[in-house]
Amino acid sequence: MARVYNFSAGPSMLPEAVLKKAAAEMLDYEGTGQSVMEMSHRSKAFDKIIKDAEALLREIYNIPDNYKVLFLQGGGSTQFAMVAMNLMNKNNKADYIITGQWAKKAYQEAQKYGDVQAVASSADKTFAYIPKTDKSMFREDADYVYICLNNTIYGTVYHELPETGDIPLVADISSCICSEPLDISKFGLLFAGAQKNMAGAGLTIAIVREDLIGNAMDITPTMLNYKTHADSDSLYNTPPCYSIYIAKLVLEWIKNEIGGLDKMKELNEKKAKILYDFLDSSELFKGTVVPEDRSLMNVPFVTGNDELDAKFVKESTEAGFVNLKGHRSVGGMRASIYNAMPIEGVEKLVEFMKKFEAENK
Repeated sequence: MARVYNFSAGPSMLPEAVLKKAAAEMLDYEGTGQSVMEMSHRSKAFDKIIKDAEALLREIYNIPDNYKVLFLQGGGSTQFAMVAMNLMNKNNKADYIITGQWAKKAYQEAQKYGDVQAVASSADKTFAYIPKTDKSMFREDADYVYICLNNTIYGTVYHELPETGDIPLVADISSCICSEPLDISKFGLLFAGAQKNMAGAGLTIAIVREDLIGNAMDITPTMLNYKTHADSDSLYNTPPCYSIYIAKLVLEWIKNEIGGLDKMKELNEKKAKILYDFLDSSELFKGTVVPEDRSLMNVPFVTGNDELDAKFVKESTEAGFVNLKGHRSVGGMRASIYNAMPIEGVEKLVEFMKKFEAENK
């Protein structure tokens, strides 16, 4: 069976080594005589899986001791409400930077719970850049400032974090988690739906500074209170056990096979450079993001002709390069080149794009 090169924005491809290990352990996980899918979340075997996953994430990211790591459900979209209910609790104010659809949705959700202000936006140029901000733009009494660190749909990323002073910075890192080193201490809270770069769908990871836990709004449902999950070590109810197991395998792969996040970043930069260099030299294809804000993970591009875009998507799919169609809100194409995408996948995509360009001048 030939595997395709999957450029999906999520759920996305996983490292082949991880899939093979999971397949080998499907019927019998480490001599337990059962699959992790069948295992009680209260069992000793699963308790070790979830604790190992947390320990690996802490080690890889060098997460400070005063941060909790939570394994949750509900995806990033549930975090839009959860962040507001748990953190907008002193002055009932929050400031948001709108850099794409997901930041906009988070902003709209938070408005249900308090005084929420959009302090900057790049909507004027279809979110093709990261707006510049300075500390004076944020309200001194805001309970937090919110950003989407990497914008999956539009292909932008923060290379420099906003300066927020003592105001906690909250970041959605769904599409860039574990892609490069990150100073966790600069954030009050980070969260990620794992299905883009770390595991299968169903798992959401939150990294929360301890002083931000335990003061949720009175209306907060039990399952949306970070304290509920922090107090029970993410085992208040049945967690997404199999996705947590896959995340553990991915973290082992990053640590042992890749060599950590510095090495992961080097590989991701190499892959992105191959594609961006081609886009910058192509007469047919053009990248849509200003160079200084380009993402290493998501690369949107266009031909400038809708019919030609559609032809490219059709022919690339037939050639084994799947899920290159851009998000329905923007059109064009998008190559998501997450951690698991091998360098040869990007090299072969560029070869195909060169061939397509020659045939469609």
